[in-house]
Amino acid sequence: MVSRLPSLPICNVLAALDEALSSARRAVLSAPPGAGKTTVVPLHLLDSPWRAGGRIILLEPRRLAARAAAGRMAELLGEAVGETVGYRMRLDNRISARTKIEVVTEGVFARMILDDPELEGVAAVLFDEFHERSLDADFGLALALDTQSALRPDLRILVMSATLDTARIADLLGQPPVIISEGRSFPVDVRYRDRPGSVRIEDAVTQAILDALASEKGSVLAFLPGQAEIRRVAERLKGRLGADVFVTPLYGNLTQQEQDEAIRPARPGTRKVVLATSIAETSITIDGVRIVIDSGLQRLPVYEASTGITRLETARVSRASADQRAGRAGRTEPGIAIRLWHSGQTASLPAFTPPEILASDLSGFLLDMIHWGVHDPAMLSFLDPPPAAALQEARTMLNLLGALDAQERLTAKGRRMREIGLPPRLAAMVIAADATGHGRQAAMLAMLLTEQGLGGTSIDLDERLRRFAADGGTRATAARKLAIRIAGGIGGKAHSDTPATAGQLLLHAFPDRVALQRGGRGRFVMANGRGAEIPDTEGLAGAQMLVIADLTGRAAQGRVLAAAEVNRSEVEEELAATIRRSQECFFDAQSGRVRARRVVRLGAIILEESSLPRPSGEAAADALAAGVRQIGIGALPFSKEGMQLRQRIGFLHRTLGEPWPDVGDDALAARLDEWFTPFQHGAFGLDEIDATGLTEGLRALVPHGMLRDLDRLAPTHFRAPTGQNHPIQYDGDEPKVSVRVQELFGLRQHPTIGGKLPLLLELTSPAHRPIQTTRDLPGFWAGSWKDVRADMRGRYPKHPWPENPEEAEATTRAKPRGT
Repeated sequence: MVSRLPSLPICNVLAALDEALSSARRAVLSAPPGAGKTTVVPLHLLDSPWRAGGRIILLEPRRLAARAAAGRMAELLGEAVGETVGYRMRLDNRISARTKIEVVTEGVFARMILDDPELEGVAAVLFDEFHERSLDADFGLALALDTQSALRPDLRILVMSATLDTARIADLLGQPPVIISEGRSFPVDVRYRDRPGSVRIEDAVTQAILDALASEKGSVLAFLPGQAEIRRVAERLKGRLGADVFVTPLYGNLTQQEQDEAIRPARPGTRKVVLATSIAETSITIDGVRIVIDSGLQRLPVYEASTGITRLETARVSRASADQRAGRAGRTEPGIAIRLWHSGQTASLPAFTPPEILASDLSGFLLDMIHWGVHDPAMLSFLDPPPAAALQEARTMLNLLGALDAQERLTAKGRRMREIGLPPRLAAMVIAADATGHGRQAAMLAMLLTEQGLGGTSIDLDERLRRFAADGGTRATAARKLAIRIAGGIGGKAHSDTPATAGQLLLHAFPDRVALQRGGRGRFVMANGRGAEIPDTEGLAGAQMLVIADLTGRAAQGRVLAAAEVNRSEVEEELAATIRRSQECFFDAQSGRVRARRVVRLGAIILEESSLPRPSGEAAADALAAGVRQIGIGALPFSKEGMQLRQRIGFLHRTLGEPWPDVGDDALAARLDEWFTPFQHGAFGLDEIDATGLTEGLRALVPHGMLRDLDRLAPTHFRAPTGQNHPIQYDGDEPKVSVRVQELFGLRQHPTIGGKLPLLLELTSPAHRPIQTTRDLPGFWAGSWKDVRADMRGRYPKHPWPENPEEAEATTRAKPRGT
């Protein structure tokens, strides 16, 4: 078999690879693009003695790469795909009894090992392009390592990539041999062409393509972040290329025929421009391409566990991806890679693309992990452990769908959901629909939601279902056949003659995304409390209720990508168990009063409400407290006594700490049930809040037995030598009292509170205007008083200004007449 293989750089390390897999049974292979690892290594391993007739499983991250790899290996053997080499993916299967090398997508392998943990008849599992770090690849490797450790010590595991973090993966695999292949087959000249921020990426890529075609030979592969940018570049190129140059797109939603056309060599005498997403980064060779134009951008899914929404974000590529892209130019001859950014920016790119496990919906992952017998992911080997928040959200979702019991074991429904092979939400939908004879229709809908592009791009899923049913294309036909197999495998009721709407079906998949129009056409609020929008030009924008299957954007206001109309009767019939009917008190912010109503509610959506008589008792007090929390503590009508009490307690909390309570706005808002609600039972609005009750409530926060210390440690007033009481202010950094200076005559010691802390004295004139502040009254008498006296006696000649105020008598009066 080895003698038939092409002479590629990977051939130089095959002997080392044989030794590693024979002895260690695990290995890591790092080989740059063009080295030949994807096709040469599996064919070479066919001759390994340890294979003993077992199959070799080669994992590829994408269907396009899987088909291309299988086709190239079959071609090297002079066979058709499906003989010695075959492939297996969701909508296509070319496997026979003769097949010894199976090229499978990563999701297919995950199901293979979950259904057959011993991997009977499998000799080796090869993880190609592992650096892409899909969730299925990470999970598949963790399961394969677990199988090898517990059930199949003879199983061989090889992790391969062109840009691999070999140190981390070697640690994960227990330090097996790490084999490094030589560089790419042909050199690539990397050039930089900085794109100013004011230039759109489509314009920059278009101009770079035109310039490259004018100055270089060969075909062009241009990397763009998504389909929209590909379409816009294609539009810009129309009419600007020679008759011998053809433009072909390459992205995941295309049919197999369209993808094959993109990677097929240009016809003799012609050139081609392939406009691709990151699908073209790895594992495929596009013959004739020697020019790569890299926008430096990619579109990544980002999952927010708090909202259950996955949105696509445009981000800079990693250095590993940039190297992969550049390597496409040197697969068949020396090439050129043009990067549309400044050379200095390359060092700031992230080393690798973030692994999918850190930004994904983990409900399907968790369902499969529990089926494997593992509840804690720490029991398996992951390069990056799944985030705790996303796992908790996944548990919540699986419980909502009825897949888990109280001990987090799979229920009978959970086991059926996992066997269907769809995401948990959609699996639950198919099971529920099967009970009414609509299982096949639900499976068709599931195909639309898992296979991008089927049935068109309309937001309205009923419209897409109609188009899907009429589509005679190969991909649509294969998807319908799979849907029929899924529905047939459930074994439920016979097919109903009365079709269900897409909205009725989706209620069992997305009960938390039932949406009610609120705020005008195209604006909705979902049962989970989040907002969603549809352009008002869309027909669904006028619907009163929807079920939203897919949306993107930020949590506050998502943009709907796929939905179906539903009516209230359908919601009440299908989701009866989750609809709540209750009487409730609530605070009406507009009137500032507590009101009562009877409501029919689905999550955050109020389906119906009617007014009730004026509420009373504890429920009304709780609602008023909720209103206070909403508008803020500052709106409460504290009396002067209450405000001072709050300041005194706050001062003691700042200076002495606990157990003196925190009475700041946030702290009081958090403890309304302790100090507010019990003292406001007669209040039904902000205008009826009892100020005396507020004061008493504040006192109730002070621990029993400490109120007697309050007046000693933070007295309300300072008694001047005249016998007059002056309120002490506690709202600043230190307690302060404002007093006319004549009232302090004869006072030889500075006043304190609690026997220790000096009062800040704000000394005022007879007109109550501040003239001095001091923390040392004797020092003031001995020092600054002379200057104050000289200034004040001329302004206020009717008031006493003695030379020695310590010996004078305190007074509140002016001098007697004639003195």
